[in-house]
Amino acid sequence: VQLQASGGGLVQPGGSLRLSCTASGATLNTYSMGWFRQAPGKEREFVAGIRPNGGSVYYGDSVKGRFIISRENVKNSAYLQMNSLKPEDTAVYYCAAGRAITSTIRDPRAYYYWGQGTQVTVSS
Repeated sequence: VQLQASGGGLVQPGGSLRLSCTASGATLNTYSMGWFRQAPGKEREFVAGIRPNGGSVYYGDSVKGRFIISRENVKNSAYLQMNSLKPEDTAVYYCAAGRAITSTIRDPRAYYYWGQGTQVTVSS
């Protein structure tokens, strides 16, 4: 399975970006999907996760209320809508797929497949 993340870029504080993650080599409809981010000098951080049927979503505390995760299984894709962006959101964002369940969806070790990352920079 290969995951391709896209949609990153430079945005001003308060702006929005939409990240996409598209899979090839397998269908994603039985996998949980997650978004993680890593800023320079910091550990990888859970951003958002969504169960296979899209019925349950989870967010990291720092993005709750600003980011929205979604998926379209027919397109083999997941998305991260990021609103009200802050400079501290600057990081490389990674999408991931795995058999994560509710208790492990925030744990990067629960994911088998990872995208290459897309840079998000929030700056004026």
